[in-house]
Amino acid sequence: MADREDEGTAPQEEEPPRPGTPLDEEAAWAALVAGWDEEPEPGTVAWPEAENVTPAKAAAADAQPEQGPDPTDPAAVSTAPPPSDRTIVIHPVIRGPRDYEPAEDEDDGHFVPPEPPPLPEADVTTKFAWIAVLGGPLLLLAFVLFQFEMTWWAVTVGVGGFLGGFATLVARMRTGDDEDDDDPGRGAVV
Repeated sequence: MADREDEGTAPQEEEPPRPGTPLDEEAAWAALVAGWDEEPEPGTVAWPEAENVTPAKAAAADAQPEQGPDPTDPAAVSTAPPPSDRTIVIHPVIRGPRDYEPAEDEDDGHFVPPEPPPLPEADVTTKFAWIAVLGGPLLLLAFVLFQFEMTWWAVTVGVGGFLGGFATLVARMRTGDDEDDDDPGRGAVV
């Protein structure tokens, strides 16, 4: 019955909490979260006067315990926002020790490696070995991509070509016993 009696009345606005009454923490958190991204209107939010601490106020606060205005006296409680007297100090950019850059030296002794020798001419056997090493897996990949049936000869050519070409290239590698190379980049010779 009580619900039906309240249906015809206009909704009442919530009054701000009075000093000395407990706050509803859930409602306060909900209000903070709801207004998180909102920018305040310029001039509507002022810096609280109690936050402005001067040396005289700090010395007086240390000497006496803080006494607020009497909440029962209407003249002591001001509803007007305090004047905004905040200032912003912008410091110039100062160069620090990490901003130091040494003077560039024209001849600083960087090592410049010699030009590498040209690649040796490949003979016919080496060329066919490289074709087999690269062509075998490419043949198998083409069968998979084009969804052809993987026959025995395709697998044999793909895997066998790769293994045969790889074995040929390894067998024909230089052993490094050639003493006729006078490469100055090999290090110190004793």
